[in-house]
Amino acid sequence: MIGIKEIKDSLLHLLFPHVCAGCGSDLLGENTSLCLRCIDAMPETGFEQHTGNPVEKKFWGRLPLMAGTSQYYFTRESLMQHLMHQFKYRGNKELGLQLGRMMGNSLKSSGRFNIDALVPLPLFASKEKRRGFNQSLILCEGMAESMGVPVWKEIVIRSQHTETQTKKGRIERWQNMEGKFVLTEPGKIAGNHIMLVDDVVTTGATLEACGIELLKAPGVRLSTATLCFAAH
Repeated sequence: MIGIKEIKDSLLHLLFPHVCAGCGSDLLGENTSLCLRCIDAMPETGFEQHTGNPVEKKFWGRLPLMAGTSQYYFTRESLMQHLMHQFKYRGNKELGLQLGRMMGNSLKSSGRFNIDALVPLPLFASKEKRRGFNQSLILCEGMAESMGVPVWKEIVIRSQHTETQTKKGRIERWQNMEGKFVLTEPGKIAGNHIMLVDDVVTTGATLEACGIELLKAPGVRLSTATLCFAAH
């Protein structure tokens, strides 16, 4: 006979189907948002293993980084764009936490990122309220699980609303972000190696502006990591 638990599980699956955030398959484990096929298809950069990688080169002469990386390549109409949409705009926080854990595992195994704390790139307060969460903070929380380091939020805040960066060039993006971040607790991060985290890096203008503000704290060493790397 079919047990009560099996009937309950079947009904729950019908009402709240547990399917892969990438392809919609129900062939996945209970504690994952992604099936093995989608995990295998995610375009890893391998940047965390190499000094002088494209993320680090992007900031040469702009921001003095100890190290930098992005976990996956981002292209339009791709699996990563779909996953980013599910995470950021459909509110799939469990997916974001899993992606963060995957990032953290890669960074830890590389041996290049011996950091003291993670700092999420802040959103302007009204935008975070409208979205309901800060995607960079969700990634940090997942990374923290893997890396065993704390997350320091509200160390830096976004003091002004900024226009969308999507259709701006590098110079326009920098002008749009200049002076928009404020360091609120310089004493807390002084003397520490911190990692600034965001979901995607394109020109790097936003991370640069925030990083410059973080480096005002005495003795701070800065690294950065993003989920995705987008060519521009």
